[in-house]
Amino acid sequence: MKAENQNTNFPPIAFVLLAVLLWSTGGVLIKLTTLDAFAVNLGRSLFAAITVAVFTYKKGLKLDKFTLLTSFLYAGTLTCFVYANKNTTAANAIFLQYTAPIYILILAPFILKEKFRVDDLITVVICLMGMSLFFLEPQNAENKLAANVFWGNVAALVSGLFFGLYFILLRHPRSLQKNPALSVFYGNILIVLLMLPLIFSNPPAQINSNDILAILFLGIFQIGIAYVLFTNGIAGGVRSLDASIIGFIEPLLNPIWVFLIIGERPSIWAIVGGAVIIAAVIFHTIKSNQKDLSRQIK
Repeated sequence: MKAENQNTNFPPIAFVLLAVLLWSTGGVLIKLTTLDAFAVNLGRSLFAAITVAVFTYKKGLKLDKFTLLTSFLYAGTLTCFVYANKNTTAANAIFLQYTAPIYILILAPFILKEKFRVDDLITVVICLMGMSLFFLEPQNAENKLAANVFWGNVAALVSGLFFGLYFILLRHPRSLQKNPALSVFYGNILIVLLMLPLIFSNPPAQINSNDILAILFLGIFQIGIAYVLFTNGIAGGVRSLDASIIGFIEPLLNPIWVFLIIGERPSIWAIVGGAVIIAAVIFHTIKSNQKDLSRQIK
């Protein structure tokens, strides 16, 4: 992959940036469809699995118990995120999903035997304060999401939990020697298998051309191609810290696309809460990287 990047003279960091920009389109495209969360989830994952397989099958797609576990976590992340986007605002869905680092900080010491530091505890407390603001939104009849917004927020939080556990297991020694695409491929396959009975029991009344285009883009580009671009960028030499910081463009742009195209406005509580979460995680990421670098120099 490094050789390919050098031959094309395309900077590796640009691959990461393009991947994050594609990820940020998820909220608006999910909301633009007339299909329910189950149908969107099935269609998106079907085309995502095909795309990932086409680009990564040469690295091997052998399934084992550990890969199956990470695949379930990945499937849970995507499924809860789609449900959240259909039942709460895009800002709530993406900001609450980005609470994943909280679960990583809390659970990594138990699963990966990593040391829990005071900085970690401070970050967790600040993020929890930010999370609580999302549940201060007024629930009234004029808000078309009012009936389901609470459970949409809960689904977004669960998506963050799955996301955090997924990343912890990707850092586990048993994952390091495997094709990193395995859990992405099989996670999407699991979603298709789990959604099929739900779709058959309650099929969509109709599917229009906009639905089809949105599903195709979500599966092929927003998940599949974005994954390939991101891994190419990392393989090309982009530092994990740089990739992490660039990744925070996603939660910032996601609600902006929704506002510009659909007109959905996040509440002031969501904006403040999201700002608190993102700022705390970015600060912790940079500070932790500086500490690790200073230890290596010493």
